[in-house]
Amino acid sequence: MKFKIGDKVLVKDSVVKGKVAKLLKDKVFVLDEDGFELPYQESQLILVNIEQSKLSLYTDINNKMLLQKERLVEGTRRSTKKSKQEKYGVVMEVDLHVEKLVKSKSGMSNADILNKQLDTANHKVNFAIKNRIPKIVFIHGVGEGVLKEELYRLFHRYSLRFEDASYQKYGLGATEVTF
Repeated sequence: MKFKIGDKVLVKDSVVKGKVAKLLKDKVFVLDEDGFELPYQESQLILVNIEQSKLSLYTDINNKMLLQKERLVEGTRRSTKKSKQEKYGVVMEVDLHVEKLVKSKSGMSNADILNKQLDTANHKVNFAIKNRIPKIVFIHGVGEGVLKEELYRLFHRYSLRFEDASYQKYGLGATEVTF
């Protein structure tokens, strides 16, 4: 087994996260954030070595890899022909932070929030397809990456091209979708 008692884990295809409480022959019992001990197969779990929010605190903007990525993206942008909408900066931006989507998030569980964000994203993708909008930038934030992974699944269902949005403009928390 690759898990130890006390390891932080995420459950694939779910918003459940917690710590490994027990290990049996074929089951890993996870103590979730609500205090429930739930059994999972090892293949259903992802080990979390460091929280994404803590990781972002240590991100160095002068990092060699980020600088190389920035140069590569800038070089690619110069060489591609831009549509009129892109030329004049008409790109649809959708902020998926829950504070932008609802008046109050009190009483909403993490699953409710995620579902609201995904419903909004799905609606905006359909709107862009119907109205022939060439690009959407979804601002999702850094967080722990759950929303980002679910957005990627949504984009794969529509067979859309997507990549990290401009680091200079949005930082690490946005994805650009091209139709």
